[in-house]
Amino acid sequence: MVRVIQKDKEKLVFSAEIKESLANAIRRSALEIPILAIDDVEIYKNDSALYDEIIAHRLGLVPLKYDGDLELREDCSCKGEGCSKCSAQLKLQASGPGLVYSKELKGKTDVVYEGIPITLLRENQELELVATAVLGKGTEHAKFSPGLVYYRNLAEIEFKNCEACKECVEACPLGLIQLEGKKASVKDVWKCDMCEACVVACKKKGSGEISVKPSKEIVYFIESFGQIDAKEILSEAVKALKLNLKKVEKA
Repeated sequence: MVRVIQKDKEKLVFSAEIKESLANAIRRSALEIPILAIDDVEIYKNDSALYDEIIAHRLGLVPLKYDGDLELREDCSCKGEGCSKCSAQLKLQASGPGLVYSKELKGKTDVVYEGIPITLLRENQELELVATAVLGKGTEHAKFSPGLVYYRNLAEIEFKNCEACKECVEACPLGLIQLEGKKASVKDVWKCDMCEACVVACKKKGSGEISVKPSKEIVYFIESFGQIDAKEILSEAVKALKLNLKKVEKA
């Protein structure tokens, strides 16, 4: 059974009773999703304080939109040499004074976020370059990752002999414990990371006892970097896992 806790374009949180081995396999398979990112940069002019290599690195981490019209280099007829079927060019030409932002990258594709700072240019300084974006996988480089995928066991919290002393309420760094009359309860238990600060506070007081332990239920978190929706990351990761299992079966 799957229970959706939070769902929007950028974030998906759900809980499910699945084995950790399967949860981890899906997490790792998210790195098999093809993502578009800048892989090669030709810098013609760079008067900024940053080295060419730093500029190229920052550009590689800018999330790009992908509409599905490109092929992976290894699957392309050009055999990885680079062509319009497997790569997209973007140009950037800026002059100071002022910050150079990702929105100034113009070409075959668009950036996801326009306000990412690239570098700072002073008076009479210029930056001119041509960047080539290709499809890649997170197993090759982190810049091809679609987002953050992680999980943890859902916490199982039990209060015994509670006297509503508020010690555990004040100790919880996430503010998840609340008092209802003389009884303590937990709101949004899926947010609990089992730090046990409440357990320590309760033991010091000595009037009650709190038990915090992992349940069999897994809470899954998917946070997209913007290239594809969080829900799509999950579905594509499952597809990638199924494909790899088929390859193992054939082998």
